[in-house]
Amino acid sequence: MKKTFMKIAAVACAACLGAFALAGCSSGSGSSSSSAADAQDASADISTLTVGFDNSYPPYGYIGDDGEYTGFDLDLAAAVAEQNGWELELMAIDWDAKDALLNQGTVNCIWNGFTMEGREDDYAFSDPYMLNEQVIVTKAGSGINADADLAGKVVITQIDSAALDVLEGDKADLAATFGRLDTVSDYNNAFLQLESGTVDAVACDLSIAAYQMAAKPDAYVQLPDALSSEHYAVGFKKGDEALAAKVTETLKQLYESGAVSEICAKYADQGLDESNWILK
Repeated sequence: MKKTFMKIAAVACAACLGAFALAGCSSGSGSSSSSAADAQDASADISTLTVGFDNSYPPYGYIGDDGEYTGFDLDLAAAVAEQNGWELELMAIDWDAKDALLNQGTVNCIWNGFTMEGREDDYAFSDPYMLNEQVIVTKAGSGINADADLAGKVVITQIDSAALDVLEGDKADLAATFGRLDTVSDYNNAFLQLESGTVDAVACDLSIAAYQMAAKPDAYVQLPDALSSEHYAVGFKKGDEALAAKVTETLKQLYESGAVSEICAKYADQGLDESNWILK
């Protein structure tokens, strides 16, 4: 595995100080509003975009055959950074440590198939860019063809995932019928356990299911009823709304230029469907 280096994004302090000085020397609501806007604009003026991601989350972020980090979201991040003249720093993280790393400033954002529903109050989000669902996948020939067939079965999902949130929330009644609901650190491990027969089903993002089924089309079956529908967005620390807005603006520009279509096509054979892109 490639060694990951941590780099804290540089903030344009001079612009922030200038806005602060203007607020201190001026009176009247108009000047105060202008200073606040200037300060917010300055918060988007970074030199390095440091992206926190799960390196075992294909096709959005993973380690390629060449040992380098790759994936749909990482390519999007690279395109956004290039468009804005930022350096890009990719940091593979433990998913359950993402909030601490974001709040410490170790990473600028979480960009890795990150579901925004249920987290709106915890992050400053970009506009959503991809549709997604939470689904359940089983082994082909297992006899599990519907939710009712999961009664007494062992289902596994990722720690701190949207699928876990759904199964502990809106679909808690369904989860109560399981023999056991397990968690694991990454979905690659979850599907290895499914393939070996250690568990009976995996609850995961549609994108993960599509990737696994594209790789092994005869091995897995997706149950017909989705657990939930949702959206992917880029998550930033609360207070970084200006940076989130800048990334949203750039993603729209990349869509208009055709760059998004090119990146989608690169991962089409891994189950990624451009028709799920919604930010236009």
